[in-house]
Amino acid sequence: MANIVRNSLAGAAMTVLALALASCGGDEAARKAEAKAETKAGGGGSSQTVSIAVASLQNLPRTVTASGTVSAWEEVPIGAETGGLTATGVFVDEGTWVRQGQPLVQLNDAVLRAQLRQQQAAVQTAQANAARDQAALERAQELKGRGFLSQASLDTALANQRASSANVAAAQASLSETRMRLAQATIKAPVSGQVIRRSVTRGQIVGAGTELFRIVRDGRLELDAQVPETELALVRSGQTAVISSDQVGEATGRVRIVTSEVNAENRLGTARISLTGGGFRPGMFARARIQVGAQPAVTVPTASVLYRENRAGVFVVRGDNRAHFQPVTVLSRVADQTAVDGLTAGSRVVVAGAGFLGDGDRVTVAPAAVPARNQGA
Repeated sequence: MANIVRNSLAGAAMTVLALALASCGGDEAARKAEAKAETKAGGGGSSQTVSIAVASLQNLPRTVTASGTVSAWEEVPIGAETGGLTATGVFVDEGTWVRQGQPLVQLNDAVLRAQLRQQQAAVQTAQANAARDQAALERAQELKGRGFLSQASLDTALANQRASSANVAAAQASLSETRMRLAQATIKAPVSGQVIRRSVTRGQIVGAGTELFRIVRDGRLELDAQVPETELALVRSGQTAVISSDQVGEATGRVRIVTSEVNAENRLGTARISLTGGGFRPGMFARARIQVGAQPAVTVPTASVLYRENRAGVFVVRGDNRAHFQPVTVLSRVADQTAVDGLTAGSRVVVAGAGFLGDGDRVTVAPAAVPARNQGA
């Protein structure tokens, strides 16, 4: 009987011990689950200490970036006014700088010179006839005054004198036309500039109106910069710009005009920027940095701007003390400040420690440094 009692007490003790161990194991599992949930939700039980800065609205020098194609400020086509003549001499080639009035092409003018001599002779003949008829008119008027000549004869002499004068005018007009055609046989540069195209060769029969050369007036080039419509209102005539190309380097420029039309397909407007210096040529691709003056913009410390997946952004700390990545567009940089778009003024952005954060990480904001007291005060 005593053995039975001792066995019952031992079994009960074992049962209580087993229940106690099970209870302890359940609490440990619960603590592990809670720690796991906290890790998943908060990015770790610990938080990283960072420093923050407040995004502010400031007036900063703004630069608008654009790109486009270099073109001639004004292309002047040069053609022949007199047709059907052979080019006997071509004096310039592509790339040549010419001055206004410089001969470019000489056409065969032998026939025109013969016509000129003929017209000169015709003028002399008409002038001689006019002098003769003028003298006859004067005699007729004298005889009519003495009563020796009828009125009809006087009228005839007057008509002959007027016809001779008209013949002189006609001959002189024909002479002027021939002289003009002879001058047109020597094709000259109407403006100073650089020849960028030549389409005539020696021995070619040139037709009237045929384009022979194309000249860039004064050699002036400009960049047709394509500006997004969101920034087009900032660009004004007279603003300075820096034009750059991987092939020829940089040159200075100035905005000459901003077109009033925006392309409906790509939403780009055109700013024509006159180039000064450089080795640019028509048709080249180039980029422009246009200085549009001080503009209000949200600014943050440059150290707070990061690039994640090729996108610029900052970590913004909200009320829950968690850092969230906010994509932004960089507008300009001045010293240690960067102007951005896509962020509101007053936002708290992470500066020190931003490079080690992930989206949603819990952070601890470090207190602002207190300036040391002046010992001499």
